[in-house]
Amino acid sequence: MTEAVFRETSAEPRTQAVPLSHLSLELGHFYMEDFEAGPAHLRQHFDRVRPWVEAARTVAVDQAGGKRPRISTCFLIDDYFARFSSPAELVPLLLAEADRAGLVIDYLARESGCAVTGKVPVAEAVAGRIVEEPPPGSYGIRPPAAQTGWLANGERSPTARAPQAMKRAAAWQPPTETAARRHSVFLDVELWSDGPDGRRTWSCPFLAAVWQLARLGLLRNRGEAVLSPHPHPHPHPDADSEFPEDWDELPTLVRLNPRADPFAAYRTCSVLPNRFLPVEHAVRVILDQVEVDPEALHQVAERSARESVAVPDSVADRVSYLFYAGT
Repeated sequence: MTEAVFRETSAEPRTQAVPLSHLSLELGHFYMEDFEAGPAHLRQHFDRVRPWVEAARTVAVDQAGGKRPRISTCFLIDDYFARFSSPAELVPLLLAEADRAGLVIDYLARESGCAVTGKVPVAEAVAGRIVEEPPPGSYGIRPPAAQTGWLANGERSPTARAPQAMKRAAAWQPPTETAARRHSVFLDVELWSDGPDGRRTWSCPFLAAVWQLARLGLLRNRGEAVLSPHPHPHPHPDADSEFPEDWDELPTLVRLNPRADPFAAYRTCSVLPNRFLPVEHAVRVILDQVEVDPEALHQVAERSARESVAVPDSVADRVSYLFYAGT
């Protein structure tokens, strides 16, 4: 005889729903060297981005079933791997060059927020949801990603070992991609590195994967949405700029345009220089092996069905890119 288990409904954390656009369109992902190159570099970037933005908007109309698509734009600034200048100096420059190209940045995000937002260890939480796909024929010899900090999309080459007496050395075997199409494109992704002091540094691909999950509205912490946009902060009357002098004083995600469509969306598209292609390949490998909050997935599926919007079952397939030639 089984015993009935009663639980207070208040003890069950409710999963917060988030508003969704049809498309989250990323207009750039810049690092210190990009800003050090000066306004001309920013101007060149936005000039190259502009025609691709129009193409992405056209595709979004088709995906929205011919209705006016809800499209929000965003821009990510690296303040995780290097702290440089200040929001007061850089953000107005960024917005001015985007405006010069006829583009509007609705949301501005700091990359450090993909590691930790407030007191929420976002990256650590996502890492805890990695479920590795065991390659066919594997025997569990490979240590798990949680131990090594490396995640692959297939089977690595066996480690060469000295042969035992009277036995031949094992022949070399190539790595194999789990979902290979005729030939393998094997990738092994470093998720993090630990310093001598024990401090963990998350890799660029892993933080970019967290960024994609945030833009897809799939990040939750105890049921609460993570990386929610904050209104544009009001500057002090005596301040020289409408933005703070310190990056930590700027919210991790700021809504710059009060009339913007929702930050999160059914799909994402990022317009980036082609040097980001290897990183974004790694992002897909990570997304394919992250167990996303099931209730968050259900909310997206339910809402997209009501709107008659087709959304891929695979989270990785909800992400797209437009790469342009250049630095």
